[in-house]
Amino acid sequence: MKLFVFDHCPFCVKAMMITGLKKADIELVYLQNHDIDARIEKVGANMVPILQKPDGSYMAESLDIVEYIDNSDAHPVLTPEVYQQELVEWAEAARHCVPYLLYPRWLKINLPEFQVEEAKTWFHDKKAPMLSVSFEQAFEDSARYIALANDALKSLEWLTLPSERNNQLSYDDIHLFPMLRNLTVTKGIQYPARVRQYLNEVSALTSVHLYDDVAV
Repeated sequence: MKLFVFDHCPFCVKAMMITGLKKADIELVYLQNHDIDARIEKVGANMVPILQKPDGSYMAESLDIVEYIDNSDAHPVLTPEVYQQELVEWAEAARHCVPYLLYPRWLKINLPEFQVEEAKTWFHDKKAPMLSVSFEQAFEDSARYIALANDALKSLEWLTLPSERNNQLSYDDIHLFPMLRNLTVTKGIQYPARVRQYLNEVSALTSVHLYDDVAV
């Protein structure tokens, strides 16, 4: 099987998590961000992640892919959501700062989906209108958005560590970890000790790398 992804895409990270957790025999294929045709020819829409199944057919929708991979060996491991409302509230708080921190930074590190200038330009032109300021201004104002992110991270006191539940992951983790993992591309974020441990534990269990070493 093959999984077509962008490394920075939180929906793709969901599929990458279950792939790593299950140690599934799935090849990760990084598409170029601007290559819309490569997505449309597979699933009829401009979307990722995309899973190519053993019979050669393709499927999209991240949670469908997660469920498919988790059940592919008839031994699913993910447990149901428990903190659905808390996740919604956290995502709402994070939306006021996270895009402003992440969008400019994705073009400042060496991501596999941005290996040609067309890919970078396409991303910029698509995402820039979603912010109230330019990428350049958002990056200049990083201190402001980092402060907002730090406040949001303090509200995750409900979070439980995998090590506190026999290293078993849930759909809560599938939703939360991609957002927290992507924040590691931002230098200066102050993670509460528990959140930092959560990131490290889930990263180790799923083999999804963090961005600490390349943070800007």
